[in-house]
Amino acid sequence: MVITATHIPAIVALIAGILILIMPRLLNFIVAIYLIFVGLVGMGLLKWLHL
Repeated sequence: MVITATHIPAIVALIAGILILIMPRLLNFIVAIYLIFVGLVGMGLLKWLHL
């Protein structure tokens, strides 16, 4: 399977959801990191990922 830029937000969302289920106290922290990451990917600022 080839991971492209369209797969990254889904993978991050899945990991964030699992972490929130395991440790609900991290909700604010995980949501903030997710939003920043998706914003950077959407703006194309993470080109070092070779996506």
